[in-house]
Amino acid sequence: MDDLDRKILSLLARNARMPVKEIAEHVSLTSPAVSSRIHKLESDGIIGGYTVVLNRPANRLYVDALISLSVAPSERESLLSLLQNSKEVLQCYHVTGEYTFLIKVSCGSMMQLEQLILQFQKLGSTCTQIILSTPVDHGPLESLQL
Repeated sequence: MDDLDRKILSLLARNARMPVKEIAEHVSLTSPAVSSRIHKLESDGIIGGYTVVLNRPANRLYVDALISLSVAPSERESLLSLLQNSKEVLQCYHVTGEYTFLIKVSCGSMMQLEQLILQFQKLGSTCTQIILSTPVDHGPLESLQL
């Protein structure tokens, strides 16, 4: 991967629907050359797919939180099943330290968050932080060391 590939990835990360012709103009290549590079990035697994980023409706309340959860190994399968079936769960990380998992959730109310925490507490101990804001969000591409 070279600097042109990185620039193409950066453009696609900002707008995955950007026409190849427009990308070609930004990187000073022909459209077929850009198409070839994109295809290679896809076949090499660098580009794993394209997605839509949804914005939340401004008129709805959301409570985002990080829940640290410590579970016994015997409860791991039960937890993973609960996580897979909970629409509030956005991400789950298996982590080192005092807790076993760090779970990012988004709930429609404090009551919904409380109910979710109670479900997790059936499996282990929790520590919850409510997210007030996101002052830095580089997105998935910027954090990669390409």
